[in-house]
Amino acid sequence: MTNSAEEPKKLFFTVPEAAKLLRVDVATIYRSIREDAFPAVRLRTRYVVPAAAIEQMIASVMESGGVLDIAEMTRQRREEREFERQQQRGRGW
Repeated sequence: MTNSAEEPKKLFFTVPEAAKLLRVDVATIYRSIREDAFPAVRLRTRYVVPAAAIEQMIASVMESGGVLDIAEMTRQRREEREFERQQQRGRGW
């Protein structure tokens, strides 16, 4: 995802940059981040989107040949986290 041979590859995108890449509204990205439905790193009051996350989404879509449903990814992630919490509670001290 480099713009030129001289420019280094970006590791993170701002939310407006990610929105532009994905051709969605900035508010859509912020809402998805707050709903834990879109990968982001929070730096104090600012969010940045890992370039690798966008690349993985693209690779997943290309590999499957289908539609990537972020809501479904979020549901699975939440279920996995809940399962891990349950496992940790069962272990005790």
